[in-house]
Amino acid sequence: MSVSEWILAIEGTPAAAQVAMGLALFSALAHATLGALQKGRHDPWTSRGAIDLAAALLALPVALLLVPAPDRFLWLVLVGAWVIQTGYKWLMAMAYTRGHYTLVYPIVRGTGPLATILFAGIVFGEVFTGGQWQGVMLLSGGIFALALINIRGVRLGRETLIGAVVFAVLTGISVAVYTTYDAYGIRVSPDPFTFLAWFFVGDGVVMPLIALARYRRLAAAGRAPA
Repeated sequence: MSVSEWILAIEGTPAAAQVAMGLALFSALAHATLGALQKGRHDPWTSRGAIDLAAALLALPVALLLVPAPDRFLWLVLVGAWVIQTGYKWLMAMAYTRGHYTLVYPIVRGTGPLATILFAGIVFGEVFTGGQWQGVMLLSGGIFALALINIRGVRLGRETLIGAVVFAVLTGISVAVYTTYDAYGIRVSPDPFTFLAWFFVGDGVVMPLIALARYRRLAAAGRAPA
Protein backbone atom coordinates (compact mmCIF):
# COMPACT_ATOMS: atom_id res chain seq x y z
CA MET A 1 0.00 0.00 0.00
CA SER A 2 1.36 3.42 -0.99
CA VAL A 3 1.42 6.39 1.38
CA SER A 4 -1.41 8.03 -0.58
CA GLU A 5 -3.56 4.89 -0.35
CA TRP A 6 -2.87 4.66 3.39
CA ILE A 7 -3.91 8.28 3.91
CA LEU A 8 -7.15 7.74 2.01
CA ALA A 9 -7.80 4.52 3.95
CA ILE A 10 -7.64 6.20 7.36
CA GLU A 11 -9.55 9.33 6.31
CA GLY A 12 -12.24 10.18 8.85
CA THR A 13 -10.93 7.78 11.51
CA PRO A 14 -9.45 8.60 14.95
CA ALA A 15 -6.06 7.54 13.60
CA ALA A 16 -6.30 10.23 10.92
CA ALA A 17 -6.90 12.89 13.56
CA GLN A 18 -3.85 11.74 15.51
CA VAL A 19 -1.68 11.72 12.40
CA ALA A 20 -2.94 15.18 11.43
CA MET A 21 -2.14 16.53 14.90
CA GLY A 22 1.37 15.10 14.81
CA LEU A 23 2.02 16.49 11.35
CA ALA A 24 0.66 19.89 12.35
CA LEU A 25 2.97 20.09 15.36
CA PHE A 26 5.95 18.98 13.28
CA SER A 27 5.04 21.56 10.62
CA ALA A 28 4.90 24.30 13.25
CA LEU A 29 8.39 23.36 14.44
CA ALA A 30 9.69 23.23 10.86
CA HIS A 31 8.10 26.58 10.03
CA ALA A 32 9.65 28.25 13.09
CA THR A 33 13.04 26.80 12.16
CA LEU A 34 12.71 28.07 8.60
CA GLY A 35 11.76 31.52 9.87
CA ALA A 36 14.78 31.60 12.16
CA LEU A 37 17.05 30.62 9.27
CA GLN A 38 15.60 33.33 7.05
CA LYS A 39 15.97 35.99 9.75
CA GLY A 40 19.48 34.89 10.70
CA ARG A 41 22.52 37.08 10.32
CA HIS A 42 22.27 36.95 6.51
CA ASP A 43 20.04 38.95 4.18
CA PRO A 44 16.47 37.50 4.40
CA TRP A 45 15.99 37.63 0.62
CA THR A 46 19.11 35.63 -0.20
CA SER A 47 18.49 33.24 2.69
CA ARG A 48 14.99 32.49 1.44
CA GLY A 49 16.28 31.97 -2.08
CA ALA A 50 18.79 29.38 -0.86
CA ILE A 51 16.12 27.59 1.18
CA ASP A 52 13.68 27.44 -1.74
CA LEU A 53 16.34 26.20 -4.15
CA ALA A 54 17.28 23.37 -1.78
CA ALA A 55 13.61 22.38 -1.35
CA ALA A 56 13.05 22.37 -5.12
CA LEU A 57 16.08 20.16 -5.75
CA LEU A 58 14.91 17.70 -3.10
CA ALA A 59 11.37 17.61 -4.51
CA LEU A 60 12.33 17.29 -8.18
CA PRO A 61 13.21 13.53 -8.17
CA VAL A 62 9.98 12.80 -6.28
CA ALA A 63 7.93 14.82 -8.77
CA LEU A 64 9.54 13.20 -11.81
CA LEU A 65 9.80 9.60 -10.63
CA LEU A 66 7.44 8.81 -7.74
CA VAL A 67 4.11 10.59 -8.26
CA PRO A 68 1.61 10.79 -11.14
CA ALA A 69 1.95 13.80 -13.42
CA PRO A 70 -0.53 16.67 -12.85
CA ASP A 71 -3.43 16.98 -15.25
CA ARG A 72 -4.26 20.26 -17.02
CA PHE A 73 -6.57 21.51 -14.28
CA LEU A 74 -4.08 20.75 -11.52
CA TRP A 75 -1.39 22.69 -13.39
CA LEU A 76 -3.66 25.76 -13.22
CA VAL A 77 -4.18 25.16 -9.50
CA LEU A 78 -0.43 24.88 -9.01
CA VAL A 79 0.18 28.18 -10.81
CA GLY A 80 -2.23 29.85 -8.40
CA ALA A 81 -0.43 28.28 -5.44
CA TRP A 82 2.96 29.49 -6.71
CA VAL A 83 1.65 33.06 -7.13
CA ILE A 84 0.13 33.11 -3.63
CA GLN A 85 3.25 31.62 -2.06
CA THR A 86 5.50 34.15 -3.78
CA GLY A 87 3.35 36.96 -2.41
CA TYR A 88 3.62 35.50 1.07
CA LYS A 89 7.40 35.27 0.84
CA TRP A 90 7.67 38.84 -0.42
CA LEU A 91 5.60 40.08 2.54
CA MET A 92 7.66 38.00 4.99
CA ALA A 93 10.95 39.32 3.65
CA MET A 94 9.62 42.90 3.81
CA ALA A 95 8.65 42.35 7.45
CA TYR A 96 12.00 40.80 8.35
CA THR A 97 13.93 43.68 6.78
CA ARG A 98 12.04 46.06 9.08
CA GLY A 99 11.72 44.20 12.37
CA HIS A 100 13.29 41.64 14.66
CA TYR A 101 12.41 37.95 14.45
CA THR A 102 10.98 37.96 17.99
CA LEU A 103 8.59 40.73 16.92
CA VAL A 104 7.65 39.74 13.38
CA TYR A 105 7.24 35.99 13.77
CA PRO A 106 4.80 36.06 16.74
CA ILE A 107 2.55 38.53 14.92
CA VAL A 108 2.57 36.38 11.78
CA ARG A 109 1.79 33.20 13.68
CA GLY A 110 -0.85 34.88 15.84
CA THR A 111 -2.71 36.34 12.86
CA GLY A 112 -2.55 33.15 10.78
CA PRO A 113 -4.81 30.86 12.89
CA LEU A 114 -7.54 33.48 13.27
CA ALA A 115 -7.64 34.25 9.56
CA THR A 116 -7.40 30.57 8.64
CA ILE A 117 -10.51 29.47 10.52
CA LEU A 118 -12.44 32.38 9.00
CA PHE A 119 -11.34 31.37 5.49
CA ALA A 120 -12.05 27.69 6.22
CA GLY A 121 -15.61 28.58 7.16
CA ILE A 122 -16.11 30.74 4.07
CA VAL A 123 -14.43 28.48 1.50
CA PHE A 124 -15.10 24.96 2.81
CA GLY A 125 -18.14 25.61 5.00
CA GLU A 126 -16.38 24.20 8.05
CA VAL A 127 -18.08 24.85 11.39
CA PHE A 128 -16.13 25.16 14.63
CA THR A 129 -17.36 24.52 18.16
CA GLY A 130 -17.17 27.02 20.99
CA GLY A 131 -14.28 25.10 22.49
CA GLN A 132 -12.36 25.24 19.23
CA TRP A 133 -12.88 28.99 18.98
CA GLN A 134 -11.70 29.39 22.55
CA GLY A 135 -8.61 27.34 21.80
CA VAL A 136 -7.73 29.44 18.77
CA MET A 137 -8.34 32.69 20.66
CA LEU A 138 -6.17 31.44 23.53
CA LEU A 139 -3.42 30.43 21.12
CA SER A 140 -3.43 33.66 19.11
CA GLY A 141 -3.91 35.80 22.21
CA GLY A 142 -0.88 34.25 23.88
CA ILE A 143 1.27 34.76 20.78
CA PHE A 144 0.11 38.37 20.42
CA ALA A 145 0.98 38.95 24.08
CA LEU A 146 4.50 37.72 23.38
CA ALA A 147 4.73 40.12 20.43
CA LEU A 148 3.51 43.00 22.61
CA ILE A 149 6.20 42.27 25.20
CA ASN A 150 8.81 42.17 22.46
CA ILE A 151 7.58 45.48 20.99
CA ARG A 152 8.18 47.15 24.32
CA GLY A 153 11.70 45.79 24.40
CA VAL A 154 12.68 47.11 20.97
CA ARG A 155 15.43 49.71 21.26
CA LEU A 156 17.03 49.63 17.82
CA GLY A 157 15.07 50.09 14.60
CA ARG A 158 12.00 51.70 16.18
CA GLU A 159 11.72 53.96 13.13
CA THR A 160 10.68 50.91 11.08
CA LEU A 161 8.53 49.38 13.82
CA ILE A 162 5.15 50.33 12.33
CA GLY A 163 6.13 49.01 8.92
CA ALA A 164 7.30 45.75 10.47
CA VAL A 165 3.99 45.28 12.29
CA VAL A 166 1.91 46.09 9.18
CA PHE A 167 3.86 43.70 6.99
CA ALA A 168 3.74 41.03 9.71
CA VAL A 169 -0.08 41.26 9.91
CA LEU A 170 -0.36 41.10 6.11
CA THR A 171 1.97 38.11 6.13
CA GLY A 172 -0.23 36.38 8.70
CA ILE A 173 -3.27 36.92 6.47
CA SER A 174 -1.33 35.56 3.49
CA VAL A 175 -0.50 32.46 5.57
CA ALA A 176 -4.24 31.87 5.95
CA VAL A 177 -4.74 32.42 2.21
CA TYR A 178 -2.09 29.91 1.15
CA THR A 179 -3.15 27.42 3.83
CA THR A 180 -6.73 27.47 2.57
CA TYR A 181 -5.73 27.40 -1.09
CA ASP A 182 -3.23 24.57 -0.60
CA ALA A 183 -5.91 22.55 1.18
CA TYR A 184 -8.10 23.05 -1.87
CA GLY A 185 -5.26 22.01 -4.18
CA ILE A 186 -4.65 18.80 -2.26
CA ARG A 187 -8.36 17.98 -2.28
CA VAL A 188 -8.73 18.36 -6.05
CA SER A 189 -5.50 16.45 -6.82
CA PRO A 190 -5.98 12.76 -7.68
CA ASP A 191 -2.86 12.08 -5.60
CA PRO A 192 -2.06 14.59 -2.81
CA PHE A 193 1.66 14.00 -3.20
CA THR A 194 1.45 15.09 -6.84
CA PHE A 195 0.36 18.52 -5.68
CA LEU A 196 2.93 18.65 -2.89
CA ALA A 197 5.90 17.50 -4.99
CA TRP A 198 5.22 19.78 -7.95
CA PHE A 199 4.35 22.65 -5.62
CA PHE A 200 7.84 22.60 -4.12
CA VAL A 201 9.47 22.25 -7.53
CA GLY A 202 7.72 25.31 -8.96
CA ASP A 203 7.91 27.20 -5.70
CA GLY A 204 11.69 27.01 -5.82
CA VAL A 205 12.04 29.10 -8.98
CA VAL A 206 11.16 32.73 -8.20
CA MET A 207 12.90 33.43 -4.90
CA PRO A 208 16.30 32.01 -5.97
CA LEU A 209 16.24 34.34 -9.00
CA ILE A 210 15.36 37.30 -6.78
CA ALA A 211 18.06 36.25 -4.31
CA LEU A 212 20.65 36.00 -7.08
CA ALA A 213 19.81 39.47 -8.39
CA ARG A 214 19.90 40.89 -4.86
CA TYR A 215 23.19 39.16 -4.10
CA ARG A 216 24.74 40.72 -7.18
CA ARG A 217 23.52 44.17 -6.17
CA LEU A 218 24.89 43.75 -2.65
CA ALA A 219 28.18 42.44 -4.05
CA ALA A 220 28.48 45.46 -6.34
CA ALA A 221 27.94 47.70 -3.34
CA GLY A 222 30.46 45.74 -1.26
CA ARG A 223 27.76 44.42 1.12
CA ALA A 224 27.29 40.83 -0.09
CA PRO A 225 26.50 38.27 2.63
CA ALA A 226 29.47 36.20 3.79
